[in-house]
Amino acid sequence: MRFTTYLHDNTPRLAVVDGEQLIDLNAALPEVPPDLRAALAQGVDLQGAGARALAGHAPRLALAEVRLAPLLPEPGKTICLGLNYFDHAKEGGRDKPEYPWFFLRGASSLIAHGEAGQVPRVSERFDYEAELALVIGERVPRHTTQAEALRYVFGYSCFNDMSVRDYQKRTPQWTIGKNFDATGGFGPVLVTADELPPGATGLRIQGRLNGQVMQDANTDDMIFSVTETIALLAEVLTLEPGDVIVMGTPAGVGQARTPPVWMKAGDTYEVEIERIGTLRNPIEAEAQ
Repeated sequence: MRFTTYLHDNTPRLAVVDGEQLIDLNAALPEVPPDLRAALAQGVDLQGAGARALAGHAPRLALAEVRLAPLLPEPGKTICLGLNYFDHAKEGGRDKPEYPWFFLRGASSLIAHGEAGQVPRVSERFDYEAELALVIGERVPRHTTQAEALRYVFGYSCFNDMSVRDYQKRTPQWTIGKNFDATGGFGPVLVTADELPPGATGLRIQGRLNGQVMQDANTDDMIFSVTETIALLAEVLTLEPGDVIVMGTPAGVGQARTPPVWMKAGDTYEVEIERIGTLRNPIEAEAQ
């Protein structure tokens, strides 16, 4: 099943997707919260609710005619991995990490499918990163094992971890270069875990700049799998419903090219993941 978050009167609303149409879940079933994170936190059977909404006579909206929001406009935690594909680590001059390079993203950095990523005033080194994102559906107990990890994943989506490279390199930790406003593309849909291979393995992931393929890999190429990543995080913290994990990018990023390729106003970057969908973000300059 597929879900999305769209804007109605500038307010994010959770919807179930049926082909090229969507149904507002709260409008169809008032007992369902209108927010994905709240619905997960309350333990709502969203797949059951989605099935009831699809079987009923609730009004439908054309997906192409609504304005989307980030899939989770206010995630609990957004935990990202760096250097999680072998070839990407190599192109950055680094060996395989022995432990994931974790960093966090704030909600103010997130944008929706179709919304513009912004080249900041203070830098021209604006890079793209096609990534797989997963959404936690149930509280993950501390010290959960890899064998148990996938039971807590609600679904998967696309992410563009747009990066301001000179700011990223100003400090030993990457957080500042990963949290500029309007740099985290997230969406357009969430595909529930039951519709994909376990751990979203074996899926082609591709990034395209103005239609030209820049990144082309498979989720099997990840160094730390979804299962291992969840188990490692559970050693440290409690993952909660509505938390997001962004699983790192393949080789082909702009900073590793000769000469470097930076995104600029007028560009468009697309992230396509097999069986999930395509996230598209135009690029514009930050307003003066």
